[in-house]
Amino acid sequence: MNAPFQARAGLRDPFTAFVCDDSTADMLRPVAVEHGWSPEKVNKGGLRNAVQSLSVSASPTILFVDLSESADPLNDINALAEVCEPGTVVIAAGQVNDVRLYRDLVASGIHDYLLKPFTVDQLRDTFAHAQSILSGPRGEAQADKPHVLTAVIGVRGGVGASTIATSLAWLMGEKSHRSTALLDLDVHFGTGALALDLEPGRGLTDAIENPSRIDGLFIERAMIRANERLSVLSAEAPLHQPLVTDGTAFFQLQEEMKNAFESTVLDLPRQMLIQYPHMVHDAHVAVVVSELTLAATRDTIRVLAWIKSNAPQTKVIVAANRVPSGGALEISKKDFEQSIERDVDIIFPEDRKVAAQAAKLGKPMAEIASGKMSAPFTQLSNMVLSHASDDGATAESKVATGGKSLVDNLKSMLAKPKDKAA
Repeated sequence: MNAPFQARAGLRDPFTAFVCDDSTADMLRPVAVEHGWSPEKVNKGGLRNAVQSLSVSASPTILFVDLSESADPLNDINALAEVCEPGTVVIAAGQVNDVRLYRDLVASGIHDYLLKPFTVDQLRDTFAHAQSILSGPRGEAQADKPHVLTAVIGVRGGVGASTIATSLAWLMGEKSHRSTALLDLDVHFGTGALALDLEPGRGLTDAIENPSRIDGLFIERAMIRANERLSVLSAEAPLHQPLVTDGTAFFQLQEEMKNAFESTVLDLPRQMLIQYPHMVHDAHVAVVVSELTLAATRDTIRVLAWIKSNAPQTKVIVAANRVPSGGALEISKKDFEQSIERDVDIIFPEDRKVAAQAAKLGKPMAEIASGKMSAPFTQLSNMVLSHASDDGATAESKVATGGKSLVDNLKSMLAKPKDKAA
């Protein structure tokens, strides 16, 4: 219901209000006239009347609802969302002075919550901000910042791809000033919400169960807001609930997020590549996260070959994560690069202290890290945006071809320890 989602063009009314008392109505009517809206659109009845009316009529562009008579404001706002069309900017007012309620209401999709009694100036400011959202800044941002879709893929479980995906999404929003969606597609064990100290909600599982429901309004309600520019769609589905989908829901989620956000970061489990190849096909950039181990090297070779065959237009960034500084490597960086037949683009050093601190605080590592630890995160964000804006293919962004086969690479690596032992 709120930014960054645009109101759709149509015959909808520009403004409607549902209030609980005469004093609020008397304050609203002259302000409505100032904006060129009909004072007759200020109705009595509060939120309950709003739900009843909008269930049989088109939603206005700006909707003001009074929650004063609501016993359960959050659930009632969710009921309102069921009948509101995508793009409606909802401004709520109420008497409950609770920061937690305010955050929950904003996370559920409302634009703002005014604590009663409020002043005429507060009302004018809120309406002005709502109109500024609807009047075109989002369109201008789209022109300046075309949508960037990034898939972060861990070649093996536990290499830290989710940590990097969360940090990248945070950087896109906080440092690059892009409205960003983080879509965590590990439906049963996803950590996207957990890493940001959020409750995942049922949005992702609802989307998988009912793909036909996915539209702009669904995205508004399902996404959990981490901050002003970052929203998350994650899940912790019950383990007895198998993932049964033909991938339609994932495709529709991608499309709706492309319309609603300036950046999307997919935390994409490797098994999804085989089942739903279109998830990477539409990505501008694929960040392949690996470790300097024999098993990870084998799987990096396979993932890179898969991307080359199934999404050759997608630019690839190879990131080596959790690289120890003491030199106790299972495989050297040089041997790793020779085996995958391309350079490593970014190295993330291992720092368990920073990782533990980020987990305890519920913040992405990119926000906690400083100095040398923060540099790789910034480098990754810059590379993603650079690759996404560069239409020409570069040697660094393509999987190298030629040379040894995958089997030959592994054989040569396996032979090295034996040679040394001999």
